[in-house]
Amino acid sequence: MFRSSERVFTSRIVRRGAHVQPLPRRIDRAFEPIIRSRDQDYDVYDYISRNRVAGLLVLKDGSVRFEHYEFGNEPATRWVSMSMAKSISSALVGAAVQDGFIGSVDDPVSQYLPELAGSGYDGVSIRHVLQMTSGVRWDDTHTDPASERRTMLELQIAQKPGAIMRFIAGLPRVAEPGTVWNYSTGETHIIGALLRAAVGRWVSDYLSEKIWSRCGMESDATWWLESPEGLEVAGSGISATLRDYARFGLFMMNDGKIDGRAVLAPGWAKESGASRTIGGQRVDYGYMWWAVPAADGSLSAGAFSARGIFGQFIYINPRERVVIAVLSARAKPKGSEVITDNDFFNAAVEALR
Repeated sequence: MFRSSERVFTSRIVRRGAHVQPLPRRIDRAFEPIIRSRDQDYDVYDYISRNRVAGLLVLKDGSVRFEHYEFGNEPATRWVSMSMAKSISSALVGAAVQDGFIGSVDDPVSQYLPELAGSGYDGVSIRHVLQMTSGVRWDDTHTDPASERRTMLELQIAQKPGAIMRFIAGLPRVAEPGTVWNYSTGETHIIGALLRAAVGRWVSDYLSEKIWSRCGMESDATWWLESPEGLEVAGSGISATLRDYARFGLFMMNDGKIDGRAVLAPGWAKESGASRTIGGQRVDYGYMWWAVPAADGSLSAGAFSARGIFGQFIYINPRERVVIAVLSARAKPKGSEVITDNDFFNAAVEALR
């Protein structure tokens, strides 16, 4: 399931380019973080073994400071992203705004997807969808057979074109847009449909054109489809190598620019990982990226991450010039880790100073 997941669902290829971006190695100093988590101290190998890490890559200033594989993985192994795909999909909205395919994130989503007119998403903006504040009902509990997330998965397994969007369009609104944050994989499927409608080509092809073929990825990626010749499942299902996930992190750390040229709209990367206040409470979630608190609980470092269930991460700290990619095969979708991942990220940054 984690490895070579294109065998599980129909998939589309995200093609790389001819050039490979080098990741030089710096071995002048050992990487030895002391990870304080849940009142205990751990080292990096505790993190790998106890959190069932399948691959770990740590970059500082674009150089490899630590790289390790488990479970028979190697640099060429593709591993499924789970919900890290949400963050990659949201970046493509930034590219579509930059390219002029999308006028503004304040446009109503039904302007591009008329099938949502009259639904719970009528009057909901693209920004609301990116921030998961549409107000439309959704339960993302993977372990609850009655949740909307499980229904979506069943529809994906059925591989019937358009079934997921029809299901989403039938959901009721339970709060005013912008007033409540509610994590929803359904929102990301809308983002995938939005990109397809606005750009006029498959989302995986747009990802290849704008980023994958230009960022120096060393391998093609794959992306699950809702059905043969159907939409990409934008909320999950990208499979790529550990190094290429890290290269995507470098792209975001560099403000969405390649060779000095903007691929994303100005300020998009920073806005993507920014926390916000919704309903009077701080929500550490931007445009489908998570803001990562520093060790003191503040957001002073401006760090943010892509996350996927079972322990998939791209951590980005622009101020410290650190990118960390983590691939895992944990026992449960959430909550089975022994060492809190944010504690590891903060310890890694400290060790690299």
